[in-house]
Amino acid sequence: MECKRMDKNTDAVETNDGMTGNGITPVQQMISSCSGAFVTSVFVTPLDVIKIRLQSQKKPLVKGQIFQYCNGLMDHVCVCAVNGGSSLSPAPECPWYKRPIPKPLTGTADAFFKILKYEGVASLWSGLPPTLVMAIPATVIYFSCYEICRKKLGYHEGLEGSDWWKPMIAGASARTLCVTVISPIEMIRTKLQSEQLSYNQIWKSLGQSIKTGGVTMLWKGLGPTLLRDVPFSALYWLSYESMKARVLLQRGTSKMTFAESFTAGAVSGTIAGILTLPFDVIKTHRQIELGEVLKENKNATRSTWKLMMKMQADHGYHALFTGLVPRTIKVAPACAIMISSYEYFKAYFREQNRLNNS
Repeated sequence: MECKRMDKNTDAVETNDGMTGNGITPVQQMISSCSGAFVTSVFVTPLDVIKIRLQSQKKPLVKGQIFQYCNGLMDHVCVCAVNGGSSLSPAPECPWYKRPIPKPLTGTADAFFKILKYEGVASLWSGLPPTLVMAIPATVIYFSCYEICRKKLGYHEGLEGSDWWKPMIAGASARTLCVTVISPIEMIRTKLQSEQLSYNQIWKSLGQSIKTGGVTMLWKGLGPTLLRDVPFSALYWLSYESMKARVLLQRGTSKMTFAESFTAGAVSGTIAGILTLPFDVIKTHRQIELGEVLKENKNATRSTWKLMMKMQADHGYHALFTGLVPRTIKVAPACAIMISSYEYFKAYFREQNRLNNS
């Protein structure tokens, strides 16, 4: 296959002292990742807050019930802390997902404006700060690992042909490492929240669990997460880098505009999201089951494969493709905002470095 490569304007520059393969320093790389993660969370979190509020109105959450919360970067298992009340005025101590509103919420737009009216704008970002403690470091690890893997594989932006597989391998490798590192921390956070333990109690509980089940229990639930996240990451970066290379070659430039990055990110996220939807359905079921297992301190009863077979037997194959529209609505903008913000800050720092070195 014929390979086409950009000229000297490509941003896959030679590394200088203290520079990554993108012409920016490791600190600038981290800032770019953090900035993209923060912007993504700010824009995407309200969508999930509204979704949970609508769901809890239709089927009120009860104390101890497990539910999922997404800040646009990571899915988190949460445990309902209190039973629902009947008061029509939100109490200050009432958790954000249980706050009653004087008038019923009838849809996404209606929920958006009523939450603004009765609770204030900050309520749309309820629950965000605690989840960012894990999500932002995870994003930094993920993007840094991706850039390192891509560089080690010798990938150059603006190259079409034999280089197509390198972003896919880099993306899968980066996601595998990131999920493996974060999984024990997420498990500890879920156990801490579900059992309402102090930090001393949680360490004693973990020590006893490790003694009983071995150190691998810290990675309980890792399999379903990898099953979804690794294929998604591989497909996402394959699609995104392919579109980016095509745009750079056609325009004869070294970087995409913000709109081009945004569009490529949205399209890539949509493609990867649709193709990995069955894995997302399984991962959601297993993650909620894991939360219940930790809360009740018992062993999981089903493997991922058995869960898939049970869903297929009970509801048919279409059960593995439920939630296509909601997943696309959430994934597409999250991917678009994340990658366009990330690319913007990388380009900004690269230009500043060029000016400082000239």
